[in-house]
Amino acid sequence: MKEFPQLGFGTYKLEDRDECVEAVTTALDVGYRHIDTAQMYDNEEFVGEALAESDVDIDDIFVATKLDTDNLGSDDVLETARESAEKLGVETIDLLYVHWPLDSYDPDETLAALDELVEEGVVANVGLSNFRPDQLEEALDRLETPLFAHQVEMHPLLQQEELLGMAEEDGHHLVAYSPIARNEVADNDTLVDIAEKHEASPAQVSLAWLVEKGATPIPKAASPEHIRDNLAALDIELSDDDVAAIDALDEHHRIVDFDEAPWNQG
Repeated sequence: MKEFPQLGFGTYKLEDRDECVEAVTTALDVGYRHIDTAQMYDNEEFVGEALAESDVDIDDIFVATKLDTDNLGSDDVLETARESAEKLGVETIDLLYVHWPLDSYDPDETLAALDELVEEGVVANVGLSNFRPDQLEEALDRLETPLFAHQVEMHPLLQQEELLGMAEEDGHHLVAYSPIARNEVADNDTLVDIAEKHEASPAQVSLAWLVEKGATPIPKAASPEHIRDNLAALDIELSDDDVAAIDALDEHHRIVDFDEAPWNQG
């Protein structure tokens, strides 16, 4: 089984072909080995081009994508997963998520199809994304394949303690999207102070804190400078006092929120 790196490269909003190919290629060149995309991002083909152009062996790259909410019926799961693999240029998708438990999601039907994809070798690992704790428990009860990862919004202002605890108990990874809260962390005095101490940026400190907590951040960036800076967060060693100060920042503040989100459904 491929190694799951501590930090990945997100491709949300990289919808322009040239920008996406250049960003993913740069990420691989500077050392990223985990690339995250989704059917909903409309860039799987561009990511596939970058993977093909890169000098990095595909066997050394962990490739993850996500099923669109319209593609969660059994037949659609099977068909579109194969289409995603073709667009990405891989024989096996390393990690396939259910992007949101919405629209055509049905726990029995959707999850059984994911198990089938693993059995057939189209997918190596199964992931879920944006599940409430109760939905996650329900899915864990139904999946035959061990859950590999749960991807959620997570950053110092939304610390996801319950889901992190569930990940630790079950043994799956918690993957953090929007890990710098769309740069709202840059205005937080505590993070600014800690960043100055480490000669780093608040964004880098946020990423380092997530890694310290056992999560896997997947920051998105387009410029080579930001791509390199995000990866350099792995070199930051936060003190216990730093971690405790950041732990105290939780505001349960969501960047990604809308009426249909699972956490807004009663």
